[in-house]
Amino acid sequence: MKHSLWLQAARILIFIALGASTLASGATRAQNASTPDYVPKIGQQGKDVIWVPTPPALIERMLDMAQVGPNDYVVDLGAGDGRTVIAAAKRGARALGVEYNPDMVALARRNAETAHVSGNAQFIQGDIFETDFSQADVLTLYLLPSLNLRLRPMILKMKPGTRVVSHAFTMADWQPDQTDKVESRTAYMWIVPASIEGTWRLTTSDGTSGNDQLVLRQRFQYADGLVRLNGKAGQLQDFKIQGIKVSFTMLEQTSGEPLRYEFTGRVSDGTMAGVVKLPEGERTWTATRIRPSADR
Repeated sequence: MKHSLWLQAARILIFIALGASTLASGATRAQNASTPDYVPKIGQQGKDVIWVPTPPALIERMLDMAQVGPNDYVVDLGAGDGRTVIAAAKRGARALGVEYNPDMVALARRNAETAHVSGNAQFIQGDIFETDFSQADVLTLYLLPSLNLRLRPMILKMKPGTRVVSHAFTMADWQPDQTDKVESRTAYMWIVPASIEGTWRLTTSDGTSGNDQLVLRQRFQYADGLVRLNGKAGQLQDFKIQGIKVSFTMLEQTSGEPLRYEFTGRVSDGTMAGVVKLPEGERTWTATRIRPSADR
């Protein structure tokens, strides 16, 4: 009996020792994950892409393209060592980096402290496809085209006017609004367009009946369709949506040269309004959506 009791006590002590060793090992690993000597390697594998940092000169050009300033909230998806977030924070913007690798998150936070921008530069460990970035004014990316395409539906639902800047990779058939190069590297920028697809009742300040219409089909920042003004069918040209801004031209067929009407305006809460340049002078115009838009 005594031998059995001693054997049980010995086993308990061994289990306790093994548990303590496991906890100590786990604590050591957790500590090592954020140790100051962690140095990432270019080309190291991440969750979705390998890590290749964006050169500082290109980062500055990307932020210039997006006109990042103190009133902006910038989100960088796949933040790596934090360099894009830190550059935005140095401009006075609030900036958030989303990074899956906890080692890189810890490194980015240390880099932000070194740059004295920790107040504006924040980093979280997370999956870019499960993170809510909908409130960003500016979104920065250095991801593969397939990942950009997966993100595209979420990006198009962001508020109109959001600027999206990508290093090297495009959004398939969503053409960029601006392209620039630095040291043979390319940056692309898109401005999230307002949703304008549908049928709109069109009126102008020169006494139109209110029965005139715009019937629009949208493809990202461009649209085409039919227009009727002053009871006359017209040809719609050059319809462009830049955030909440719209511009387009109507050509009215006449017995002589077509009459040209140039529209500019803004979209807000189911209405469009602005100024139209008519042959006889400027007028104001308003359009109210009377049929829902289709999904983009």
